[in-house]
Amino acid sequence: MSNNEGDNTIRQMMQDDDNIRVLSSLIHDDDDDDHIHIMKPIVPDNDDDDNENKDIRVVAAIDFGTTFSGFAHAYKSNPSKIIVHKNWQNSIGYLKTPTILKYDESSNVMAWGYSALAEPEKSSKKKKKKNKKKQHTKTKLAERFKLHMCKMGDKEIYLPKGLKCKTAITDYLREMGKVMKDTLKNSVPNLDFYKQVLIIMTVPAEFDNQSIGVMRECALQAEIINHRNSLHLKFTTEPEAAAINCMNLLKELGVDVDKSFMVVDCGGGTVDLTTRKLLEGNKLGEKTKRKGDYCGGSFVDDEFIKFLGRKVGQSAVDLLRENNYSQYIIQEFCRRVKFPFTGRKKDFNPYNLDLEELCPVIKQYVTGSELDEMEEEEWTIELKFEDVKEMFDPVIKKILDLINDHLNENNDDISAMLLVGGFSESKYLQEEVKKKFNSRLKNKISFPESPATAIVEGAVQYGLNPKIIATRVLLWTYGTDVARKWRPGDPEERKIPGNEMMGRGDLIIEFSRFIKCGEEIPVNAAIPRIFSPGCIFQRFMGLDIHITDKENAEFCNSPGVKLLGNWIIDIPITFTPRPILFLLIFGEIEISAIAVNLETGRKHETTFKFGDLPEKNCQLCDKNSI
Repeated sequence: MSNNEGDNTIRQMMQDDDNIRVLSSLIHDDDDDDHIHIMKPIVPDNDDDDNENKDIRVVAAIDFGTTFSGFAHAYKSNPSKIIVHKNWQNSIGYLKTPTILKYDESSNVMAWGYSALAEPEKSSKKKKKKNKKKQHTKTKLAERFKLHMCKMGDKEIYLPKGLKCKTAITDYLREMGKVMKDTLKNSVPNLDFYKQVLIIMTVPAEFDNQSIGVMRECALQAEIINHRNSLHLKFTTEPEAAAINCMNLLKELGVDVDKSFMVVDCGGGTVDLTTRKLLEGNKLGEKTKRKGDYCGGSFVDDEFIKFLGRKVGQSAVDLLRENNYSQYIIQEFCRRVKFPFTGRKKDFNPYNLDLEELCPVIKQYVTGSELDEMEEEEWTIELKFEDVKEMFDPVIKKILDLINDHLNENNDDISAMLLVGGFSESKYLQEEVKKKFNSRLKNKISFPESPATAIVEGAVQYGLNPKIIATRVLLWTYGTDVARKWRPGDPEERKIPGNEMMGRGDLIIEFSRFIKCGEEIPVNAAIPRIFSPGCIFQRFMGLDIHITDKENAEFCNSPGVKLLGNWIIDIPITFTPRPILFLLIFGEIEISAIAVNLETGRKHETTFKFGDLPEKNCQLCDKNSI
């Protein structure tokens, strides 16, 4: 359909019904894709616009992390008091609990969090015979399963054989949900969890819409929500939540209105960066694309395991992992070596790792020359300063490179930088960041007092006041598949032969861009387009959405383009142009769409359903599935 036909249709409809006045923003004289029409927020900006939240009494946030997770909540009647949960199983006073599950042979959850890390009993010879039957029960530990939702490239993240990451995420969220429900209902006895609690879940910056959709499906299966499209579950990115939580520090750092600041969230698995601008009214806008990489604190643990493998042999390490012993050695390493490490040799005390005492079963797994060497060393491994520094250095270098690249992308137009997340507590990381960037940022680098809870507290703050986020920068380019006339020079293999009897020439299906990545748009803004069927007898119209991290694409199956969601609407045959107004709406992280038949006025709505997606984010799981 030509632009003139679309304009005439819109004008006619506006004359007939002034409720369609919003369509006036669509009238234009060209189809220049570089000047995308962005409709301002379609949700009214007033105090009583969120009718769906009128019954909310509590805002609760889940910080589902790679290595540790936690939750916090606040009552709408007392929003300034955010309560971080500190009672995990039998561990009192801890702000988070490990993101670990223990399964039995039938893949039933036996324990989670701290209870899954309870050390195995070291039975005496007499007890071994007595407990022989009990020891036949084989268990398996699942950890860092969140990373299976990410693009890990060639990184191998272990997951027990036969276990899918979505299953593990669902199981963990179910256990977390039980604690949340019990905690909240003990405080408010008559609380209706599904109607009166708003859940905010944080996700890494690099999660795409499909990954977020999978998280929503897992939350549904975990009974955190009671229907898939529940408005009582919302998402925010981890660095966005951290930025909100750090706003009270901006004045001290000299960040004024229209000035930008960077937040670096150093977690256990990912390190996420976001650059935000402080706006009038104490709101935040996003300045550039958020970015991240897999260089969190747990990758120091990976370097330690590699070091251990060089001492006892890789096959022994693999057996330790398969039999759930590697986690106990890692915990000892973290407690004794990793957490206290400052990067200064004068602060370091060499540590002897006594494997016979810590994990006697390892003696069964070590063979060959490694066995001879370990017996000679009496099963003790000395960790020297240089050894530990080599474990930290490749991980810290990636973090420094990330920060450096992000500063370059912003042309150094950043007033301050704040580091949050559990790994940001590393004294060595702090010193390296200050050493490299202090002069560049004029000594305005801050490490908040409670970096481990900055994200979960910020998520609660976001739930209490979502309007604090004014704009976001798109990570992806969005488009759909559109048929146009085939032209000389187009790929022959993509030609769709025409039909002379129908008066239709040869066609080709191409990627038609809605909006490109890197664009800053208001929250709840909509991208409008008008389409018409290619044939007068066409009964249905497909409005599939595709995304790419490139600025554009030729076709929907070009490299790097992937399907976000399918959508088909029915269009009655009327032997008229039948223009369809399509609105792609960018809400609070998740996206939705509306299609309006401009002839009949019929409206179709959807939030893309990702629950039936293939395990496209779970390539590593497939290697281990039965």
